[in-house]
Amino acid sequence: MPRAPIRTTAAAGLLLLTAAAAGLPQGPAAGTRAGRAERRIASWSADFRQTAEFTRYGNDNTRLDDWTGGDGTHSVRLPDGRTLWLFSDTFLGRVHAPPGPHGDTHHWRTSGTGGTPSLWHNSAVVMSRSGRARRTLTGGGAAAPGPFFPDPPGGGRRWPVGARVEPRAPGATARVVRVLLWRRTPGTGPWIFGEPHGTEVATLSLPGLRLAGITPAVDQAAVPDPGRRVLYGTAVVPVGGWTYVFGGDDPPTSPASSAYLARVPAGRLADRGRWRFWDGARWRRRAGRAVPVLRGSGRRGVGASFTVVRDGPAWVLFTMDTGGDGSAGLRVITSYRAGAPQGPWRGPHGRLTPPRPPAADPRHVAVYNPQAHPEFTGGRGLLLSYDINWLGPPGVPPGPRINGAVELYRPRFLRVRLAPRAP
Repeated sequence: MPRAPIRTTAAAGLLLLTAAAAGLPQGPAAGTRAGRAERRIASWSADFRQTAEFTRYGNDNTRLDDWTGGDGTHSVRLPDGRTLWLFSDTFLGRVHAPPGPHGDTHHWRTSGTGGTPSLWHNSAVVMSRSGRARRTLTGGGAAAPGPFFPDPPGGGRRWPVGARVEPRAPGATARVVRVLLWRRTPGTGPWIFGEPHGTEVATLSLPGLRLAGITPAVDQAAVPDPGRRVLYGTAVVPVGGWTYVFGGDDPPTSPASSAYLARVPAGRLADRGRWRFWDGARWRRRAGRAVPVLRGSGRRGVGASFTVVRDGPAWVLFTMDTGGDGSAGLRVITSYRAGAPQGPWRGPHGRLTPPRPPAADPRHVAVYNPQAHPEFTGGRGLLLSYDINWLGPPGVPPGPRINGAVELYRPRFLRVRLAPRAP
């Protein structure tokens, strides 16, 4: 299985996720005692309510130019209480009730006119304060929609990841949404879905959520080996006067990536001159000086997509257990813990095997891209999403399978409770 995301022209695909501990913490936030930062997965359960809301919205044919499925699944709470959900490759069109064209018992999707459903490289869904998905944001017009964040000049794609609400300018009262984007350019061989190019920052106006511009943040085009280029933004964690931004490389011949760390003064994500990168001892201006805070090696590592949250004094990282045995990297979520964002990261600890939708051959139903949504955290525990895809036998394209069973390409949700680790 190739290390890069597995995608087809009819379906978005898969980022394998893993994690390994490396590096000693120094500098700000590194003094937290390890004993106070011990956290474990105490319990978890499926969040059927949140999963059902995206099922309802995806199946609703009130409009035929809106979201019927997607992966990526990042979110940000807006100042007025709405939530903006960000998706990478996205299906638009119509959803039909069963039976399908081959007698299938699943809801199935087509374009608005009945042909192959449209697939765009990104979209956004706006959810009301009450938790109801209301509308899809795309580019272009109603007659010819396109990706909300336009494809780069010359080809390639942009995938939205972490996002924050910030002042429009330092000291300003007006606020905007900053969305980190992974930019990929056309490639061949293991890069048939695009070589990693760099990280950009999009600015959205409030409250209208109009795209005001896209600026570069971390350009990696000068790194000769595409597999060593680091894309930042899989997790964005604000702490005090800083925003910590985690990222990963994307080696095509290994299931395990390494995790890297940058930080930016609060409110300055769009100011590329204020980004600093952890080099193992201090924060550096040059991205090329960064070293992994979690090094991919052996049976432990992280993939290009993972998620990080704070729980009291602890930092907790969730990732697919791609370092585990067999197909654990497509079934099992595990966690790592640290007392500071720089590490040292300890683990893996705990194993979640989240529910997958029924399928004729469940071996080919993949789980990937766990993402935390702390804005929904309350007495029920941390909300964690995961994406679902179908990876069929060699030579069998996933497009028809995903088009014929809509639940195979939509996020699902868990509630995870963390607790202090027993001594």
